[in-house]
Amino acid sequence: MNRTLLSLLAACAVLLPPSVRPALAQPTRFDLTRPEIRAFVKEVAKRDAIPRQRILKLLATAEPQPKIIETMGRPAEHVLQWWEYRAIFLTEQRISEGVQFWLEHREVLERVARTQGIPPEYLVAVLGCETYYGRITGRDRVLDALMTLAFDYPPRGEYFRSELEQFILLVREEHIDPRTVKGSYTGAMGAPQFMPSTYRRYAVDASNNHRRDLWNDWADVLASIGNYLRQNGWRSGEPVLAEVQLDPGADFQIDPGNLQLTTTVADLNAHGVRVAADIPAATPALLISAEQQDGPLYRVGFNNFHVITRYNRSARYAMAVHDLAQAIAQRVHAAAAPTVGAATQTAEASTRQ
Repeated sequence: MNRTLLSLLAACAVLLPPSVRPALAQPTRFDLTRPEIRAFVKEVAKRDAIPRQRILKLLATAEPQPKIIETMGRPAEHVLQWWEYRAIFLTEQRISEGVQFWLEHREVLERVARTQGIPPEYLVAVLGCETYYGRITGRDRVLDALMTLAFDYPPRGEYFRSELEQFILLVREEHIDPRTVKGSYTGAMGAPQFMPSTYRRYAVDASNNHRRDLWNDWADVLASIGNYLRQNGWRSGEPVLAEVQLDPGADFQIDPGNLQLTTTVADLNAHGVRVAADIPAATPALLISAEQQDGPLYRVGFNNFHVITRYNRSARYAMAVHDLAQAIAQRVHAAAAPTVGAATQTAEASTRQ
């Protein structure tokens, strides 16, 4: 094919709509001579006492993933209304599988609940929202995801370079194969979807086998979720979320980006927002917009709600975890009630005999 024809084809391709243009070849490896990559390798080697060649050998196996950059711009919790987001997580299948998971792992759940002070339903619900109870843990190689976001996604490059360093340390500590481990498009791993830094800081070896396995060991998985919530301030016995009623002419404002407890129940009452629960007036709170298909609705989150947003910085995510937890717990307790009643009747009958 001569140069003239090639030039003509290239010109025609530019005129085509993007959806039908021929895909341009993407580089299959990162250019490790890029100044920012060389600086990263030098810093990590010095800070963590890892030979530079070992780091370069690992990074040389990473492959750029442009699709991850596209996905970063449209996470569901930021583009969907609450009623749409809720419909993803509060399905019959997710609730029933949560009940089944609880019953299958009751002993471990109850042990973690006792030691960590986290109700079993919230441990199960986090796992259900994150990975469908460990079934969907991600299809992207973690190394590829972290390299792509660290060096080709400037808005959060510093954060992901830090996570890439944590990943390099993690795979050495936990004997994980960095070339095969897969996770989410942001580099979150395992059944609880921990980022590398979170894994290193909060994962627990609950099985006492000298390894923190967040893929296959449910004792480690559930204890690690509980440890994360507890270390981030969960308070045993306190509420998570409450519904509200608005007085006529209620006067309030909501900052959609705020996840801090910037008001109190008393302040909300003073502005015509009535908390539909017996909560002390001085309790710190966060007013949340919970959009419905037929109009606005509002809820109030408390300290434990804020803790859940530390897992995923989204009020919609925290509401989904709460609602799923309540739905699962209701079914588990309802299923147990007839058994308890039958046992009581049997005992009474035995006494009468």
